[in-house]
Amino acid sequence: MNTGHTPREPVYLAVYDTFADWETGHATAHLARAGYRIRTVGASTRPVTSLGGLRVQPDLALADVRPEDGALLILPGADLWDTSDDLAPFARAAGEFLAAGTPVAAICGATAGLARAGLLDDRAHTSAVSFYLAATGYAGGGHYVDTDAVTDGHLVTAGPTEPVAFAREILRLLGVYDGEVLDAWYRLFHDSDPEAYAVLRQAGAR
Repeated sequence: MNTGHTPREPVYLAVYDTFADWETGHATAHLARAGYRIRTVGASTRPVTSLGGLRVQPDLALADVRPEDGALLILPGADLWDTSDDLAPFARAAGEFLAAGTPVAAICGATAGLARAGLLDDRAHTSAVSFYLAATGYAGGGHYVDTDAVTDGHLVTAGPTEPVAFAREILRLLGVYDGEVLDAWYRLFHDSDPEAYAVLRQAGAR
């Protein structure tokens, strides 16, 4: 388990207008506690506004991000994934990250963006519901898994109602928690299981 005392490669959190701010908070908070620097990435460094009305000034523009410099790219959902092509550059960036062996995690509408980019055609994945992705016309329907979150190689996907499972898969993939500690973390934040807190405390996890 990572202790979080040594600075690690940055985790890139994509931000764009209408991004769903509640979908990635569990993941970014616990990655930050584990020592990862969270860097927000926009189409430019122009401020964006989340669905919750949060105004965010991106740390970096997408054009300045290199997959080999980061530990992970997180793509939250957003209305824009389904209403325009504005976010297609982020899906293309996801393809570049995966090609470089750098993990990508996509939730909610971002999974549709990846589907349109062909990145789910040959990978196990999930989303809100199978017919949501089917509407994109993608060729990966046979790899759809009806579960809370899926990891296939370096790619994590989840639906909009599963931010805790999404974070669980990210924490597992980056080795922040594993085994019974990861299970306890999930049970605490997803199920409010008081017994899980004791497991985390004994392990020194937060």
